[in-house]
Amino acid sequence: MKYFVVFFFLLLAAPNFAQTVTTSQKVTGYIYNDNTKTPLMGANIININKVRGSVTDSNGYFEIDVQPTDTLHITLLGFQSLRVKVTNDWIKNKVAKIFLTEKAIALEEVVIKPFNLTGYLEVDSKTIPVNKDYRYSISGLNSGYEAGEYSPGAFGKVLGSIFNPADMLYNFFGKKSVELKKLREMKKDDTVRALLESKFDRETLAVLLGIDKKEIPEILQRCNYSESFIQTANDLQIMDAISGCYEQYKVLKKK
Repeated sequence: MKYFVVFFFLLLAAPNFAQTVTTSQKVTGYIYNDNTKTPLMGANIININKVRGSVTDSNGYFEIDVQPTDTLHITLLGFQSLRVKVTNDWIKNKVAKIFLTEKAIALEEVVIKPFNLTGYLEVDSKTIPVNKDYRYSISGLNSGYEAGEYSPGAFGKVLGSIFNPADMLYNFFGKKSVELKKLREMKKDDTVRALLESKFDRETLAVLLGIDKKEIPEILQRCNYSESFIQTANDLQIMDAISGCYEQYKVLKKK
């Protein structure tokens, strides 16, 4: 009887084990310029669902871990980004050809305004604008956001946003918990980190968080980041900032 029970348990566990093994899939593909039909090197591919990344080689080739119905977000400087759904046919056939379309970029006129320096330090130091960076810290968390002076009322401002049901930050943290947890996974993938470190357009971050990229500056403002940080930080720094703010939100919510 004892052997029968063990055998019966193994029969029940076998399908689940087989399913676990087969869910780990890998697809490959080639990315080309839609106009010239030449392979594109350095295109970035991110699996939005698994938060894993890959980069095309000199032949436009890439491979990436997937599951059926995952979505791949493909970007390359100078080309329109593209989202591709992973299908069972792709997993079965393994290889796919993907074409990216070049962007038509119109350069705007840039006006450079000189500071009209005099050469006298006492005078010039008063004419050059100074970025008003600031930070805040919460007792017990041993963390601050930015180097610089403390902003008066910063702590109260963040608390007001976090615990006000009418505030966008409150709703963002409450409704995007799954997406925000992905930020931890993103830090573990070197390809994703390298991509975000080189980007400043917030596009990939917005896709991963499931929001409009125009919302990102407002989120950072609610987390009390300065305008200079919001405008100059790369996407990796922005990711760390939002992730840090979310972690503090969770600590404060528990208290």
